[in-house]
Amino acid sequence: MSQKTPRLSYFSVFMYMLSGRRAYRGGPNSQAGFLQMTTTGRKSGKQRTVDLIYIRDGSAYVVTASNGGRRSNPGWFFNLQGNPEALVQTDGTQKRVVAEVAAPEKRRELWARLVRIAPMYAGYERRTQREIPMVLLNPVTA
Repeated sequence: MSQKTPRLSYFSVFMYMLSGRRAYRGGPNSQAGFLQMTTTGRKSGKQRTVDLIYIRDGSAYVVTASNGGRRSNPGWFFNLQGNPEALVQTDGTQKRVVAEVAAPEKRRELWARLVRIAPMYAGYERRTQREIPMVLLNPVTA
């Protein structure tokens, strides 16, 4: 059974946090939602966990290094550059993933899909001079 893809907004972010990360968290077949990603600090070596909006591309979770439209990428992006292995938690399930920055053509496709689902990202793109990376989090099959 196919699920309807949610539209995400600042209200969704608020409800996700207010509900203790239960609202909009996505499920095994969700095309979009929130996830928690744990990376290893490239300098500190410490585990760092962030909450991110994701969209799906096949089996991969796709997140964007928007950093709210700021001039630089978020810290988690640099952590993934130092060590592309991470943990992703969605709907109470944890998966090991390997990060890959989308190539330019794929990035354009993913960005267009993200903006359709979460229009607030269009404002981030207008706010910054940098191209905001799209990152595919590919599940590791053991």
